Amino acid sequence: MAFFIVPLLMRPHILAGGDSLLSTFCEDNIENYALNSPFENNLKLLLKSLPASASTWATGFNNTFVGEGRDRVYGQALCRGDVNSTVCRICIENASQEILKQCKTEAAIIWFDRCQVRYSFQNFSFFMVYTGKYPNQTKLEKNVSNPVHFVQVLTYLMKNIANETAFDPSTRMFATGEIKFSRKKTIYGLVQCTRDMAQQDCYSCFDYAFKDLQACCSSREGGFVVSRNCNVRFQLYRFYNVSELEGSSFCPKTEDKWKIWMVVIVSCIPLSVLAIIVGFWASYHGRKKRTERDDDRSQNALVHELAWPTGVDITEEGELVSSEELPFMKLSTLMAATDNFSDSNKLGIGGFGTVYKGVLADGNTVAVKRLSRKSWQGLEEFKNELMVIAKLQHRNLVKLLGCAMEGHEKLLVYEFMPNRSLDLFIFDSIKRSQLDWKTCYDIIVGIARGLLYLHEESRLKIIHRDLKPNNVLLDHEMVVKISDFGMARIFGEDQNTANTRRVVGTYGYMAPEYAMEGLFSVKSDVFSFGVILLEIISGRKNSGFYLTGQAQTLLAYAWKLWNEGKEMEFVDPLLIESCMITQILKCMHIGLLCVQEDPADRPTISKVVVLLGKESIPLPKPKQPALSVGRVIQTDRFLIANPSVNDLTGSILAPR
Repeated sequence: MAFFIVPLLMRPHILAGGDSLLSTFCEDNIENYALNSPFENNLKLLLKSLPASASTWATGFNNTFVGEGRDRVYGQALCRGDVNSTVCRICIENASQEILKQCKTEAAIIWFDRCQVRYSFQNFSFFMVYTGKYPNQTKLEKNVSNPVHFVQVLTYLMKNIANETAFDPSTRMFATGEIKFSRKKTIYGLVQCTRDMAQQDCYSCFDYAFKDLQACCSSREGGFVVSRNCNVRFQLYRFYNVSELEGSSFCPKTEDKWKIWMVVIVSCIPLSVLAIIVGFWASYHGRKKRTERDDDRSQNALVHELAWPTGVDITEEGELVSSEELPFMKLSTLMAATDNFSDSNKLGIGGFGTVYKGVLADGNTVAVKRLSRKSWQGLEEFKNELMVIAKLQHRNLVKLLGCAMEGHEKLLVYEFMPNRSLDLFIFDSIKRSQLDWKTCYDIIVGIARGLLYLHEESRLKIIHRDLKPNNVLLDHEMVVKISDFGMARIFGEDQNTANTRRVVGTYGYMAPEYAMEGLFSVKSDVFSFGVILLEIISGRKNSGFYLTGQAQTLLAYAWKLWNEGKEMEFVDPLLIESCMITQILKCMHIGLLCVQEDPADRPTISKVVVLLGKESIPLPKPKQPALSVGRVIQTDRFLIANPSVNDLTGSILAPR
């Protein structure tokens, strides 16, 4: 599910009927779109039929298609639940005309204040993947005076109306609500899902949207998140039409609850220590029960969201295949394969679980990642990895073979990599001797090609966000397999950058703009690739390099020797005998270009692949690379003595 956050103070485009255009998203694919083509003719027929259809303006929703085969166009119209049929019809007419003007692609969606229109060359079930999008937030509304209390009240309101919208059929998946957070100020909220969604899918969509809403606007006086499948909005004024709601408005009687809560807190102050202890005891057990219920609910939501018959996979050639190729496995099968997860089969421990070697009944060896039972963050990584890597197939990406979910057990099953991970070779004095330059060069090219597929060649644009030698696996022929997509993010076709409050990754490989500001893009992965490239050439780690006394970082050391014309001092002596000097120096040059401080100065990964493949292309002179990204605070335990085949570490970085 892709979300698009709309800054409310940006000047809207007002069209006929008084409605305002919020945003348009035209997917960048024009393979089947041409002027006067059958596809375009079907699109025009579809857009013309949407406002004319009685289903649209009478019920506020229409899901239809026009044409057959490759020229079929799927269309959808949704009106806000508080508008009447006349306003709905006018809004859909405006939206249908405007989307045809703005988009000449095979898929697009347009959001107006009171409706949205969408079309695609594919069935809409394909677009049930969360990507996130964070435009410039400079013109959002001003901050509230008491953000902590405001967020508490806002969350209470939005969760209540979301639950009402998703699970009460009488709401027709639309609800509004209001709640006072001070004597003079009231928060007004609105949530809506498209009516082709299942109840739990609708609630899950809201859950994603609320996270984006909190990230951008939770301490502001207004916010609006729109997506293909659900929309959420809040303001400090009533922006919806109460007279047209016909009982669908949800106005929780929460003011009294909040007043009672405040009275209880105040009255508890003079109580005795015994009463406080009793209160804590009751609170603890109540919280424990609620947590168990929330865990069960999250489990059910996850199972529903990952119901594979409704999804698709994507091959390296871009073809859609049935997701049945990723089977659910029985817990008993994986317990037998790993000898009941015995320590003798343990390959390593990551931040969110343990990885075991397993042998299935058919004799195939696999790697089984077992999610930690008490890691909610790990549950998010589990879901993200399933939704990302299950849809990708490439020679240089690790293959996900299946998963298992029973009770509190959640497991991912991968192809087994007998040579484990790259860090075991380049940072180990004994195994390092097994690598000649040709093998190293093939590894470098394999990583680059894997990233190229993620960034540009698959139908989904994937940002890995945690590329490091531990996550570069090697098969029996030393072929590269990029792994661990738990932190990956899917971008929309026209999206180039995003930001996040939760910076995840590993110190030493994070781009400075990501570590310091939470901004990430394809150039963030290019930075990580550059660090790995320099580590392969030198045989040294970037993190902790300051302990050598030679420079603050490995990047700074490479830059120093490059400027002094002493590049060969940077190269691991074990590689010099087997390397082509010009080729290894060119790779060092490319590595320095990839770790430039300004993302604009870094090449794209497609440019890197071209540079690696052609000897005659001149390279621009690199500037001084990023030398420091901040102070690292480790938040996850990591077993260094026995690294995982698919291990994961997480870090929080704070600026100096």
